[in-house]
Amino acid sequence: MRSQNPKVSVVIPTYNRAHLLPRAIQSVLDQTYQDLEIIIVDDGSRDNTERVIKNFKDERIRYIQHNQNKGASAARNTGIRESRGKYIAFQDSDDEWFSNKLEKQIEAFADAPPEVGIVYSGFYRIEADRKLYLPSDQLSLKEGNIHNELLKGNFVGTPTVLMKKECFRNQRYFNESLPALEDWELWIELSKYYTFRYIKKPLLCSYSTPNSINLNENNMLKAHEIILLTHLDDFSKNKKNLSEHYYDIGTGLCSIGNFNNGKNYLIKSLKAYCLNFKTISVLFILLFGHNIYYKFRDLHRKIGHRT
Repeated sequence: MRSQNPKVSVVIPTYNRAHLLPRAIQSVLDQTYQDLEIIIVDDGSRDNTERVIKNFKDERIRYIQHNQNKGASAARNTGIRESRGKYIAFQDSDDEWFSNKLEKQIEAFADAPPEVGIVYSGFYRIEADRKLYLPSDQLSLKEGNIHNELLKGNFVGTPTVLMKKECFRNQRYFNESLPALEDWELWIELSKYYTFRYIKKPLLCSYSTPNSINLNENNMLKAHEIILLTHLDDFSKNKKNLSEHYYDIGTGLCSIGNFNNGKNYLIKSLKAYCLNFKTISVLFILLFGHNIYYKFRDLHRKIGHRT
């Protein structure tokens, strides 16, 4: 029976993932907490997504189609606007929730102070034969006012989130102009107004798939540049952190062959914090040519992979 006022709205954006979607949907239907609706936003799929969804006979499932592909952010925003719940959760079409995910998060909200807007959890990231627990234990602060931590990088997995719908007041939605990292940008913005609560246990498995937008390095770099520019006032309060972001963008651009812009960002990194020895070393290596830089990059990646 479909409730007109479910407590939780689960938004699932999807695009040509008909072969993966059933696992994601079923993991939501199997939740021990059942006062929910599922809003599946089909972002212009050309496969048999609609037929796969209609095989599920649960009245709590709502199916919305975009006439054309608009991107994951637009699909999530459509789901948010159509939602009826007090809380909103996000599920990706290739991920799998554990059955107690929503129950644990509703319990966390029950005794949370009113300033808590988002409850998120740990999760397993599955990449080929690797199983990685995130977020890293090395993070010093995972809950409360985590704005400054988020300015260092994103550690809040979107499918782990349960959040108050009120967080989207004043048109604070996923930025549809970003080609990637739209979740990180939203968490940076929302962390100015709300605190976060963290559940220190895995509540889902996130699977890395070949077509994932986050695997496109060009998209990642472009999004990183836009986010840095959009929130530059916040990033600029910590010069060492700003330098690190410029370094990441600079080395990323060099790695895809855009050495002119890459060097410009590396120079920005050094200007932001002149004692960034990583930046100094890369600029020094670039004096010996692009091929030497690529050898250095490949060696650095091998060492990083082993650790």
